[in-house]
Amino acid sequence: MKLLRTVALDPSDTFVFDPAAEPGEWAVPGTFRFWSDDPTALQGKARSAFRGGFLGLQSWGWSTLVQVVDVKDGERDMVVDLLAHRLVERLGAPDLAVARRAAEDEVAFAESLCSEPAGILIAIRRTVEDGEIRETFRTLRSRCGSQPHRAFSFVEVDDERSAEEIDLAGAFLGHESK
Repeated sequence: MKLLRTVALDPSDTFVFDPAAEPGEWAVPGTFRFWSDDPTALQGKARSAFRGGFLGLQSWGWSTLVQVVDVKDGERDMVVDLLAHRLVERLGAPDLAVARRAAEDEVAFAESLCSEPAGILIAIRRTVEDGEIRETFRTLRSRCGSQPHRAFSFVEVDDERSAEEIDLAGAFLGHESK
């Protein structure tokens, strides 16, 4: 069995969302958070969360990407319980039994997104069409195989030239200016 965990390839989520989820949280799509909102009226960080955020269950924050992870015995039930408690605490669900049924549905939906192998990243895109919220999901595969995912890598180079003398475009194309 597989579920979703938030992942951060860089710190950009902390600038885009309020709040941003912490890396490694259990996650669900979380579109239910927008049911009482008019998505076309959302502004700023709330609009960003609507357009492309997964809901982190521990922080109740948002993440641009989630990762498919294998689930150990009992973890799925723990995720359902966590979400059910959040639905009561944060959204005023009438009781835990009602919240648990809703949480079960949301976790089952998250589980249905996990048909890919563990380690695959998933992004979400929400839009409003004909007054209804539409979700599309896409998988992101690393070109680096099983290496850790990084948005940027830095390589230290011993080079006597000043920064003004380095031709970044030429270096990218395989030639350096001299």
